[in-house]
Amino acid sequence: MKLRNAMFIALGLSIMAPLYAADMKDVMEDRAEARHDAAKDQAERNYDVAKDNCKKMSGNAKDVCMKDAKAAYVGAKAQAKANEKATKSQAEANEDKMKADYKAAKERCDSLSGSAKDACVSEAKMKYMQ
Repeated sequence: MKLRNAMFIALGLSIMAPLYAADMKDVMEDRAEARHDAAKDQAERNYDVAKDNCKKMSGNAKDVCMKDAKAAYVGAKAQAKANEKATKSQAEANEDKMKADYKAAKERCDSLSGSAKDACVSEAKMKYMQ
């Protein structure tokens, strides 16, 4: 009876582990997108405040102020985009490494048989398919 329960647990884990791993990648990408949107919104608010401050000036000082405000805005948006891409790339790299580690662990289980092999595969899934 205990072996049967262990088999059901192993089967459940083998089904759930890949789904969990996919969900974690989605969560990381969603967070990256949310951080990007927040940074972009902050850049726009800062730009609006800077433009309002520039309107109080006149002549060349105003022109320089507006160019500085625009440069800061463009830079902040570019940095937000770069951060989003880096987070997504890191999520993809983590997923690729996890899959490779899982395949290697599963290969180590091939020398076993029966319930020992099943337990080994289940352990590999739990460890690498997070």
